[in-house]
Amino acid sequence: MKRKLQNISICFAAAAALAAGGCIHNDLPYPKIPQNILAIVAKGELSPAKIDSTDYTVKLVLDEEVDIQAVQFTQFTYSPGAKCNKNLLEGSWDLSVPMTVELTLYQSYQWMISAEQDIERYFTVAGQIGETVIDAVGRRIIVNVPEKADLSKLEVTSIKLGPRNITSLVPECKEGTVINLSSPMKIDVNAWGRTEDWTIYAQRTEQVVTTSSVDPWSMVVWAYGEGPADATNYFEYCEDGSSTWTRVPDADTTGKDGAFSCCIKHLKPLTKYTVRACSGDNKGNEITVTTQATEVLPDGDFEQWWKNGRIWCPWAEGGTQFWDTGNTGAATLGESNVQPSDYVPAGLTGQSAELKTEFKGIAGIGKLAAGSIYTGSYKKTDGTNGILDFGRPWTVRPTKLRGYYQYTSGEINYSNKEMEYLKGRPDTCSIYIAMTDWTAPYEIRTNPNNRQLFDKNASYVIGYGQLERGTSMDSYEEFEIKLEYRSTSIIPTYIMITCASSKYGDYFTGSSSSVLYVDQLSLDYDY
Repeated sequence: MKRKLQNISICFAAAAALAAGGCIHNDLPYPKIPQNILAIVAKGELSPAKIDSTDYTVKLVLDEEVDIQAVQFTQFTYSPGAKCNKNLLEGSWDLSVPMTVELTLYQSYQWMISAEQDIERYFTVAGQIGETVIDAVGRRIIVNVPEKADLSKLEVTSIKLGPRNITSLVPECKEGTVINLSSPMKIDVNAWGRTEDWTIYAQRTEQVVTTSSVDPWSMVVWAYGEGPADATNYFEYCEDGSSTWTRVPDADTTGKDGAFSCCIKHLKPLTKYTVRACSGDNKGNEITVTTQATEVLPDGDFEQWWKNGRIWCPWAEGGTQFWDTGNTGAATLGESNVQPSDYVPAGLTGQSAELKTEFKGIAGIGKLAAGSIYTGSYKKTDGTNGILDFGRPWTVRPTKLRGYYQYTSGEINYSNKEMEYLKGRPDTCSIYIAMTDWTAPYEIRTNPNNRQLFDKNASYVIGYGQLERGTSMDSYEEFEIKLEYRSTSIIPTYIMITCASSKYGDYFTGSSSSVLYVDQLSLDYDY
């Protein structure tokens, strides 16, 4: 009887619980799962969109013929299961200002999509002095002409004020047109069914030639000047304490439309030089600068190594670290795939860096790990993915990266889903150098959910050079990588050098038989 009463009590308790179900509150929080834009492609984009899953931003770079107020997308994918408040594949979208897109799954995530578009504009007249000032915001064009020029009869030598192929001008104006700039000239620039009102001004100047700016590096100096477009323009320089001026070779001087520049080579570090622009017999103002010092690339000979457990480290134990590898991540499932090697270039002794691409895993479960060595440090492992800090502080500007390398290229036999089309093709090694203006080391993340990789086209890159090879070599070869700078005046803050046995290692794609040897890396500061 007692057992029956217990059962009845349990039934009543269950019934009471069901009856009170509407009063029970679920205080468990919804899982927080960031919803990401995975891929986005716009018609007329100049480069792949930059997707930042940390800041929830997308940046597009559009060709100048694209109507930025009516952008069309051909691809738009995001995290499975999420809902999006806009269907970007339908219609067109105004990206003249940033656009917000909301992705929702449990929580909402606001993504900002913005676009950049550089429209090349130029305007010159015969005999003008210096470079034309084009104010795209104020829609003004200003040209300087000699004091005695007839402003009522100026011949246009070049003109482009809007997107190529789709722009018309009213009044019509083209190369060879003679215009009157005695007073400001109004001109309508028509494109995409819209009209912009521009004004062209001419002003006289007594100064024939001007030294605009001079940028000193370690063993070269860059100089910029303005002079008559139809004259012989050049530069001269002299070392501090000397009265002898040296003319810069014409081969090292370039010019267009009255603006000209040069690279003065083979100079001494930490030395004063005076530079001036010249036009015919006319001498411009003088600017005195001091060249920078040079810096030696630390541990570029890869002679210093020590082993921390299973992890080979490319610096002296207890010493200052400049380089690091992906060994910390690779060693979680095996041995280091970047190690010191006694195999060095002919005629040299010591050690080199051996970088192998290997599959790391157990019973076929794991990932491909490309051998890589870079300036920076391995930060931590995120599951089977790596988080790295790229770059080391550096404020002088090298012109070249030199060294030796030897590569064995295998057939790509591992890839992620994005790179499956590469399977069966020869693997490619990669060596590159970049000078950047970061304020801190740049965080690299290989996890597809929040991936952030180095972008050579990003605005933070001041100078860049690379070497890639997809064929095998029988012996070491010497290499030289010349850096191309987007600005000669911006002083870098970081140097980034990376060597990898598989170019697409960040995507876990490559050949498990690829091997890269590198040795004797050094920097040049002259051309």
